[in-house]
Amino acid sequence: MSLSIIAAIAYGILAVVGGIIGYVQAQSKASLISGSISGILLIIAGILQLQGQSAGLILATVITAVLVIVFGIRLTKTRKFMPAGLMSVLGLVALGLMVSELI
Repeated sequence: MSLSIIAAIAYGILAVVGGIIGYVQAQSKASLISGSISGILLIIAGILQLQGQSAGLILATVITAVLVIVFGIRLTKTRKFMPAGLMSVLGLVALGLMVSELI
């Protein structure tokens, strides 16, 4: 199992858990929906990679890049490390692993 598969699945799990936490703490349905959708898509992308389908790596890379941008914008607006800063940093790490496998 490659690092990009682990990164996609782990970041997907974090997105789902983060969405649930956002809903529980702030009653944010948007957090729950966006976290669940993006997280499930990342987990599916990781499973596709496990099956040897290159589309999984591309899907995971695109979703992770979008999340890094979204969390980067949120970090700039709120100036709070949690959760936007943490997800940005972890997203950049995951994105780096994914891009290195694409090259």
